[in-house]
Amino acid sequence: MSAALVHPFPPLFNSESRTLILGSFPSVKSREMMFFYGHPQNRFWRVIAALYGEETPRTTEEKSGLILRRSLALWDTIQSCTITGSSDSSVRDVVPNDLSVILQNSRVDRVFCNGALSHKLYTRYCMPQTGISAVKLPSTSPANAAYSLERLIDEWRVLIDAE
Repeated sequence: MSAALVHPFPPLFNSESRTLILGSFPSVKSREMMFFYGHPQNRFWRVIAALYGEETPRTTEEKSGLILRRSLALWDTIQSCTITGSSDSSVRDVVPNDLSVILQNSRVDRVFCNGALSHKLYTRYCMPQTGISAVKLPSTSPANAAYSLERLIDEWRVLIDAE
């Protein structure tokens, strides 16, 4: 069943953040946990940890620490939408997030999108305001079965190459 939802938690960043990673909209599990990439099969945290040579974080505090320690920021392109479960393909009635709160209070000058929908919506709604082109990365979602963890890590390496 589709539901009209508003993004339930704030962005993660600080004044030292330089690289913004955007998802599309939180999954059901992430909405329950009130934090990014909450589904245990989502490979986001394993990919980020591998890129930076760190242990995969388990708790929200460990995850936040990893992001902020590495001058990253996390947010989503969608502020509100109608969605069925966690399905990106069901998203409609999109209202984009306002990224100015991050851009005005950090050093972000690079944007990477976790998946095709995030990139499509960022390009359509956000890039005209930010003036920053985004790099589309393959989704870390378990729905993206075409990519092994190793292949995701290899593709996401561009994140640290840009530093």
